[in-house]
Amino acid sequence: MCNSKISEKKDNQGLGFFSKYLTVWVAICIAAGVLIGQALPVIPETLSRFEYANVSIPVAILIWLMIYPMMLKIDFSSIINATKKPKGLIVTCVTNWLIKPFTMYAIAAFFFYVVFKALIPAELAKDYLAGAVLLGAAPCTAMVFVWSHLTKGDPAYTLVQVAVNDLILLVAFTPIVAFLLGVSDVTVPYDTLFLSVVLFVVIPLLGGYLSRKYIIKSKGKEYFENVFLKKFDNITVIGLLLTLVIIFSFQGEIIINNPLHIALIAVPLTIQTFFIFFISYGWAKAWKLKHDIAAPAGMIGASNFFELAVAVAISLFGLESGAALATVVGVLVEVPVMLTLVKIANNTRHWFEGNK
Repeated sequence: MCNSKISEKKDNQGLGFFSKYLTVWVAICIAAGVLIGQALPVIPETLSRFEYANVSIPVAILIWLMIYPMMLKIDFSSIINATKKPKGLIVTCVTNWLIKPFTMYAIAAFFFYVVFKALIPAELAKDYLAGAVLLGAAPCTAMVFVWSHLTKGDPAYTLVQVAVNDLILLVAFTPIVAFLLGVSDVTVPYDTLFLSVVLFVVIPLLGGYLSRKYIIKSKGKEYFENVFLKKFDNITVIGLLLTLVIIFSFQGEIIINNPLHIALIAVPLTIQTFFIFFISYGWAKAWKLKHDIAAPAGMIGASNFFELAVAVAISLFGLESGAALATVVGVLVEVPVMLTLVKIANNTRHWFEGNK
């Protein structure tokens, strides 16, 4: 117990200025984003022009900055070793594809059709349920690297988890959505899917590999680990905060115009996020997995591939639909909720001590 407290104290002392007060900065950035969207709409309007296949290029660059420091830490020989430990991959795959979409449907339907029946018209409730299902069927691809970084996850294993998740996404997303929503004309925007994988996985992975190889070859491994890596200590958090400002500047009008329905939609999405996290995190603990595998496994299922969900909602139901609004609410609640889960994962690290 004493050693655990000493370790926790060292971790807290090692946090950078931004990381130590991350919750405060997140709240400030959310407020700043909404204010910018209202007071200076020209800024989000200009940024929204830089979009391709429903992916915001400015946001993609910031996400790349968040992911790149984690990719630098990957010893690429360890990726092969990660594939030899299948338990973490089983937790990720089963939770994401055999549990999450169906619990999302059940939880959202219960709230929209029963609990909030007097507050949400039936037709709108159906649209909100559709948006929730799209989120539930699209587990995270990019931001999980950030959550893994904040929980000191194994970067190589996280990469493998994300890669396997992406492969399953290619074939499982359409039939799951079609089954749960009872629609036959689900069209997956594969340009959005493939562009996201290239931007958020392939490019930072290649950049990290080449940088690591060059720096170690020219200046040695000790310089790379003790000097070069430390230059990126706060880059991930700063990138996250700037991303929040942009995202919330885009959604400022929606937040101001739909405060009640946004709050109602957020309830089942938040409950689902916590539920899925504790299923995978608890399963990982029961299987005696290491914390640096268990935490990312929980984060992948809990967070969502919101670019894909929003794009499909717009193509299926229209830009002004309730389904599109529900997917946008998923974007709005994700970061604060995921940061709470990051804190929970970090505070329960001692549950996994001694696991191999």
